[in-house]
Amino acid sequence: MEQVNHGTLAAAGKVIAVHVNYPSRAAQRGRTPEQPSYFLKPSSSLALSGSTVERPAGCELLGYEGEIALIVGKPARRVGIEDAWSHVEWVTASNDLGIYDLRYADKGSNLRSKGGDGFTPIGPGLIPADAVDPAGLRIRTWHNGDLVQDDTTEDLLFPFARLVADLSQLLTLEEGDIILTGTPAGASVATPGDVVEVEVSATADGGLATGRLATAVEEGTTAFADFGARPKVDDLQREEAYGSRVAAGLPAPVPVLSAALKAKLESVCTATLSSQLRKRGLNNVSIDGLTSTRPEKRIVGLARTLRYVPNREDLFKTHGGGFNAQKRAIDTVNEGEILVMEARGEKGTGTIGDILALRAQVRGAAAIITDGGVRDFAAVAAMDMPTYYANPHPAVLGRRHIPWDTDITIACGGTTVQPGDIIVADADGILVIPPALAEELADDSIAQEREEVFIAEMVEQGHGVDGLYPLNAQWRARYQEWAAAREAVSAHD
Repeated sequence: MEQVNHGTLAAAGKVIAVHVNYPSRAAQRGRTPEQPSYFLKPSSSLALSGSTVERPAGCELLGYEGEIALIVGKPARRVGIEDAWSHVEWVTASNDLGIYDLRYADKGSNLRSKGGDGFTPIGPGLIPADAVDPAGLRIRTWHNGDLVQDDTTEDLLFPFARLVADLSQLLTLEEGDIILTGTPAGASVATPGDVVEVEVSATADGGLATGRLATAVEEGTTAFADFGARPKVDDLQREEAYGSRVAAGLPAPVPVLSAALKAKLESVCTATLSSQLRKRGLNNVSIDGLTSTRPEKRIVGLARTLRYVPNREDLFKTHGGGFNAQKRAIDTVNEGEILVMEARGEKGTGTIGDILALRAQVRGAAAIITDGGVRDFAAVAAMDMPTYYANPHPAVLGRRHIPWDTDITIACGGTTVQPGDIIVADADGILVIPPALAEELADDSIAQEREEVFIAEMVEQGHGVDGLYPLNAQWRARYQEWAAAREAVSAHD
């Protein structure tokens, strides 16, 4: 097998890197791009296997990202996807290193954060591109001997041929140019004394492999000058560098929907919450016209959103297939969240079926809400996770819909839903609660229901509702006595 050498590095006129390309990385970052985006790394950042990379003096966060590198073999200018792979000559391993301490300095371009000397080691072996299936490659990364990244190219957001074709529409890819194709989940931070290794192999039995690309990290000793950007980090950069707040050793963020608030909202009816919302001038906050597969359940969770637009065949070709917005939404919904779909009230096709509903349930979704149809209805209705729907329908979504976008403001069942809104649903209906109002709304609803228990007792005793419902001053005084007595009994118990 041929090896990456100094000639390989010298031939690279351009090093182009893709921001996000693996579904696992997109899920980790909580955002999935519709189209690929890129940044340039200087060819002076290239290095061979076995090299040492410096974490600059004063810096904390040297991030590593195992990636598959493509080396262009013949010029590509305005090539189509079907021809693009023929312009790639070699496949090898790479490590897209970067300093998160300087991300702020060149926002978007990554010049200083990712362009340092030695920040793009590649190699050691070269796999002939025409000998492998670009959708049948495996990328693995080891940090001090521990396997930390392991993924394949089977379900990339943007297959390699698409990247080559896309880039070639505007610029000429020349012989020797290198394309870094994105990193899967598991990228993290290396410190001085660490060794990071990356290997690319074919997934077929007996497949080719690059061997391990090894890079050792050392501490820099030369401080940054005071006439340029100086390193600085915050907890957001630490979280992104390590992949999560937990991995970075940071405390978990205070949730919008805390366990205590969730318990309060679960303890009251949507009818009560609705009246409290109306007192605050919010009348159009119910998702109407839907039926639940599990009407006996009361559901509270944060909204995640998915929007469908009317089907147009040319747009369905670009947005309907692959890891589309529908699949992205399902595959990134988190524990306790509620996926709310805008289907425009279209009843002539399904918007969710048994497989994707099962995936949402496995991921811990609290519910699915769609103002469109549901396929595979018997299987969906048998699930423990509730689904709120307009009607069953056997057709696939492509009959009437294109999955268009996720985590945006949508309309569902006649009201507006934003990502992060609090959804409360029970047998009476579905409410959308602005998070800023939720705490006081829950407290006032609990107080209202306590009053209504008293009122119901008085009605059972034969009292009329005039002055009692709602409470006038006289009845309120009696209610307060009743409430104090109950609290005293409760405290004694």
